[in-house]
Amino acid sequence: MNELRYLNGYPPEVLGQVEKLIKNGQLATWIENKYPTLHDLKTEKSLYNYTLAIKNQFLKKSAPLSKVIYDPKIHLVNHALGLHTFVSRQHGKNLKAKNEIRISSLFRNAPEPLLRMLVVHELAHLKEKEHNKAFYALCCHMEPDYHQLEFDARLYLTYREFNE
Repeated sequence: MNELRYLNGYPPEVLGQVEKLIKNGQLATWIENKYPTLHDLKTEKSLYNYTLAIKNQFLKKSAPLSKVIYDPKIHLVNHALGLHTFVSRQHGKNLKAKNEIRISSLFRNAPEPLLRMLVVHELAHLKEKEHNKAFYALCCHMEPDYHQLEFDARLYLTYREFNE
């Protein structure tokens, strides 16, 4: 069996259940039953509007977003599904700051709840830079099922890896 690289750190009992699903060819069925439809946010404009709606609902007073895009250069091997970057540029005497969110292109064709979890994760970095207790509390405030969706996203990545 291949290494379950997206599930590092989970208890052996959980890994055993996932390995059994893979061995029996049932992981794909489980994913497809739990998330039968994919989102229709295929363009970067629709992704930006989707992200902005979530931001405006929960983080109205946070810094504005200048860009939200699908990025084919994000490497899943580096455990990055999305990136939040804060870019500062000097324009004469003025310092211009931009917040950008980049989502792995893999999620262009994914179930909407998994995309939402990733967007929520990157938006939480507007307020909390580190993955600490406050960061995860903010994620759960914006998406109450955040932890389950994060696990399901890891299962989705495992499913894609074993079905390519």
